[in-house]
Amino acid sequence: MAPLAILTVLVTGAALTGCGRQRDSAAYTVMNSSTDETYHRWDAQAMARCGERLGVTIEQQSVPAAQVMTKALRMASSKSLPDIVQFDASEMPTFADAGGLIDLRRLGLSTGNTPQGIINFGSYKGTYYGAARSVNTLALFYNKDMLAQASLKVPGTWAELRDTARKLTRGKRYGLALSAGGAEDGVFQFLPFMWSNGGDENRLDGPRVIEALDFWKTLLKDGSLSKSTVNWTQADVNDQFMAGNAAMMINGPWQIETLNTKKSLHWGIARIPVPRTGAGSVGPLGGAVLTVPNTGDTAREKTAGRIVACLSGEREQLTYALNSWMVPADVEAAALWRKRVPELDALAGQVAAARSRTAELGAGWSSVSLALQSAFQSALTGESSKAALTSAQQRATSGK
Repeated sequence: MAPLAILTVLVTGAALTGCGRQRDSAAYTVMNSSTDETYHRWDAQAMARCGERLGVTIEQQSVPAAQVMTKALRMASSKSLPDIVQFDASEMPTFADAGGLIDLRRLGLSTGNTPQGIINFGSYKGTYYGAARSVNTLALFYNKDMLAQASLKVPGTWAELRDTARKLTRGKRYGLALSAGGAEDGVFQFLPFMWSNGGDENRLDGPRVIEALDFWKTLLKDGSLSKSTVNWTQADVNDQFMAGNAAMMINGPWQIETLNTKKSLHWGIARIPVPRTGAGSVGPLGGAVLTVPNTGDTAREKTAGRIVACLSGEREQLTYALNSWMVPADVEAAALWRKRVPELDALAGQVAAARSRTAELGAGWSSVSLALQSAFQSALTGESSKAALTSAQQRATSGK
């Protein structure tokens, strides 16, 4: 990612000089990361419906998720930004901090039916820049047959999780699978343990964070986690669960479509276990937000705002959520979603208590994420949690 000072020059320059190319006045472009065929199709259908309602043509431009920010920067420098960009919510503050986004409330978008946590998810320094169509978080997935055969209940606390995972570990099968890889996947999976234990991203070397990482180390020492967990992505974790190599896993609803392709797999879902009885299970909010870049063309920005309002409206949210197994951001849409998919009620409850990764640190989140990624790799391969997280805190503070 470009240094913030360079990013600011690129983005602000684009806004001040307006669009660098002639645009079709009736055609609007949405850049997103829907490269998967099914997601691309669902988005195309939603854009076609909204385009028909608004009397405009909406074109979809999909690039890999890891390239959205880079692509947006290049387009800003060439004054060819799209009308709407769908950023991962953790990346949005960086573009907003550079002055590259429009306040959606100024464009007429309402947040009256949106929970405050999800408003914060799409906000930076109190300004609402990103509208979420749906959100997600992590949950505990478990193999119903494996638990039943061992006469075990779904764990609710760390102690129960440790005991259950140890009893379910047999031969090549591990009791639990999770991602602790050196990427954002691992950080996303660690946050429920850190936050539910009272840890804070402002102090990575705090005792509550150390306890959370020590718990992961305990699971590894027990043999309940594979040593390969330091290399696994969330997709790898799902593969292990589907293959019967893990009895439980920490993962998200984006895996459900794949899980359902294996008819012989009977899985259930529950909130992620907490450190002690009575503690709240707090996970990270995940997902993307629709934003309107600051191009300097106020007329197009207003229409782009109407497109965002349509795509993130109750009707489209519910349709998208039912397709993707995500949870609608809108309160009324979420209530309808619960009735349609009652088996995922635990996920909806986890979302209700979830937090945005960037709520406290904004654009500074990326430094903390990188520091935590390094800490996992060190602690789970031999270094003490305290030493690894002390180094992580120093790294996060220095911004390196």
